[in-house]
Amino acid sequence: MPEIVTAAMLVIGDEILSGRTKDRNIGHLADIMTAIGIDLKEVRIVPDEEDEIVAAVNAVRARYTYVFTTGGIGPTHDDITADSISKAFGVPCEYHAKAYALLEASYAARGIEYTEARKRMARMPRGADLIVNPVSVAPGFRIGNVHVMAGVPSIFQAMLDNVVPTLKAGTKMLSATVHCPFGEGLIGGPLGDIQKAHPDTIIGSYPKYGDGKFWTELVVRARSQDALDAARADVEAMVAGFASNPG
Repeated sequence: MPEIVTAAMLVIGDEILSGRTKDRNIGHLADIMTAIGIDLKEVRIVPDEEDEIVAAVNAVRARYTYVFTTGGIGPTHDDITADSISKAFGVPCEYHAKAYALLEASYAARGIEYTEARKRMARMPRGADLIVNPVSVAPGFRIGNVHVMAGVPSIFQAMLDNVVPTLKAGTKMLSATVHCPFGEGLIGGPLGDIQKAHPDTIIGSYPKYGDGKFWTELVVRARSQDALDAARADVEAMVAGFASNPG
C-alpha cells in the first residue's frame, strides 16, 4: 500500500487576516510538500490570540503527520507563537540555551545591544529543537510534529529547506490532465460515476472560459500508475463519447 504522509499549515497573524500583508508562504509550502510526496490537507489562518492558536495547533497536530506554522516568532509583544505552542504542549516557554547564545553572538558581532525584546526570539517550548535560520540567525523550532517558522517569506523558505531533509516522504501523487471541450453541466454526472468506479484516484474538474466558450480541464491523480491509467482511459472515453454525440 502506498504510504500516505499528511500535513497542515497554520498561518498566524492579524496582518494576514486584515489584508495588510499578503501571504506568500502557503503556495511555496504546497509546492514543496507535493514535490516530496506529502499531502498538504489543510491550511488555517489564525489571529494573534493565544487561545485561538492553542486550539488550532492541538486540532491539527492530532490529525496530521506534520504541522507547519508561520509568523509570530519575532521580538515584539504581539509575537506570541512560542508562548502559545508551549501552552498547547503543556510545557514552559523559556530561553533555549543554544538559541540565546546564537543571537547573543550575532548581535555582539554587529555591535548591537542584545535587548530584552531581542532575547524574546530565543524563547521556545522546553524540549524544542532548533530550526536553523541562515538568513537572519533567529531560529525557528520543532516540538513533536509541529514546526514553527518565521512569516517573512525568504526566511520561511530558508528554514523549510533545512526542515525538508528531516521529513518522512510519502508516495508521490501522479497526475494526468485530460482536455474536455464541454462544460461541467454536461459531464458532471458521468464524471461522478467514473470517480466512484476508481476509488483509488482523485478526479478534479476545473471549469475554464476563453474565446467566448466554456470548457473543462480534468485532472486525474493517483499514487499508482495502473490506477491512474485506468481512470484516465475512462475519462478520455467519456470525453470522446460526448464529442461523437454531443446531444
